[in-house]
Amino acid sequence: MARALVSVSDKTGVVEFAKGLEALGFEIVSTGGTLKVLKENGVKAIDISEVTKFPEMFDGRVKTLNPYVHGGILHRRDLEEHVETAKAHGIVGIDLVCVNLYPFKATIERTDDFDEIIENIDIGGPAMVRSAAKNFNDVIIVTDPNDYVPVLEALKNGQNTLQMRRGLMIKAFEHTAAYDSMIANYMNKRFNEGFGEKQFIVGNKVFNTRYGENPHQKGALYEFDDFFSKNFKTLKGEASFNNLTDISGAVKIAAAFGDENAVCIVKHGNPCGFAIRDNLIDAYVDALKCDPVSAFGGVVAVNGVVDKALAQKMNEIFLEVIIAGQITPEAQEVFASKKRIKLFEYGSDKLIVSDDAYDFKHISGGFVYQDADKVKEEEIEKAECKSKRQASEQEMKDLEIAYKVAALTKSNCVVYVKNSAMVAVGMGMTSRVDAARCALKKAEEMGLDVTGAAMASEAFFPFRDSIDAAAAAGIKAIIEPGGSIRDDEVIAAADEHDIALYFTGVRHFLH
Repeated sequence: MARALVSVSDKTGVVEFAKGLEALGFEIVSTGGTLKVLKENGVKAIDISEVTKFPEMFDGRVKTLNPYVHGGILHRRDLEEHVETAKAHGIVGIDLVCVNLYPFKATIERTDDFDEIIENIDIGGPAMVRSAAKNFNDVIIVTDPNDYVPVLEALKNGQNTLQMRRGLMIKAFEHTAAYDSMIANYMNKRFNEGFGEKQFIVGNKVFNTRYGENPHQKGALYEFDDFFSKNFKTLKGEASFNNLTDISGAVKIAAAFGDENAVCIVKHGNPCGFAIRDNLIDAYVDALKCDPVSAFGGVVAVNGVVDKALAQKMNEIFLEVIIAGQITPEAQEVFASKKRIKLFEYGSDKLIVSDDAYDFKHISGGFVYQDADKVKEEEIEKAECKSKRQASEQEMKDLEIAYKVAALTKSNCVVYVKNSAMVAVGMGMTSRVDAARCALKKAEEMGLDVTGAAMASEAFFPFRDSIDAAAAAGIKAIIEPGGSIRDDEVIAAADEHDIALYFTGVRHFLH
């Protein structure tokens, strides 16, 4: 008779699975709470203590760490010596192990009680999972309730193949690796400010992208927790690697203003249009004015619901991607004839941004890791006015928009905003002066009047030349971090030109 060991923290579907195994002739061995649930539901399960010939002890800390358990799992059925040793010691083979681990994540989210957290670090569970995974040639290891039905079907149909067991083995090692990574990261966060000797970045695969940045590269999307699985919905098309990075940038900007009707247009990771208006159609129209040439084939993030009227307006040019809180069925119909457009939504009234605590970037030979950068509302609200002139209410709104967009735009960058719409942007430059000039030149080409606009820089101006250039363009308000050894010259220049100048004291480089 085949034997299965079933011991799970997540008891979803476990009764049905155990009954299915019983029907196939498996003898069920179980532990603790799982044993109780199985017996209450009519499964003839054997207590693990009957197998180990030893009682559970130390409040359940030791119950499966025993040769009768691990010998039953690990001995190789193809080696006569292993089989004879098992017989000699009365070790019965365990042919299927169904285990998932103590809810460590749920515990650290629920409590800061370190004693309780320690007790929710599973020891016997990972040991059994690893034993079964190591011996996948002979043993089936099941760690995911989603695999219960496929495994039962395979057993019913005589398809207990090496390929199936190998797939479950890989999943099992992923399971224990992710679990141990979570514990190590938590301990480093608690005791080493999140920066220990090892840093583990673990994501769950959502889907393969068609390819990476270029056709010769493979690519895939991985998520933290269930962010994309729960929120991100594909309505039309297939998200590429580059689409996903552009979507991330566009959504961060469009969602940075709460519930306001914001629209952001991104091309190659950088914003080329942004506006906030009383309605989304006006926001889109005015965002498009900033750089309609770059917007062609771009990514548009809409902080709200795309309805039929907005869809018809957007459908006037070629857009590659639209991402919104929701896109109504009527709006989707407007885009139906466009083969190349891709539509995605979050299934919500507004865009959703994951509040990641950390950020990292690959560099040759490793990665750099840091606290995630976020613009705090008080940076703008408590920005210090350094000039004689103070900004008007509308200018303060423009400064807020310019500052937040600048923080999410590749450095060096300068952003110009007028009446809650971006009118010029210069980004990714080696010189801040070049960024300012490039932005103004582009605005002139687009026929956009920047007179009276607000300007933001994500880092300090090292010289007064940028202020002089801004004044020549008609800029009336500037926000920047400050901190240059020539701040006094910059402030003096602002006063000479009657420009309102604000320092936030916080730099937001993005490389």
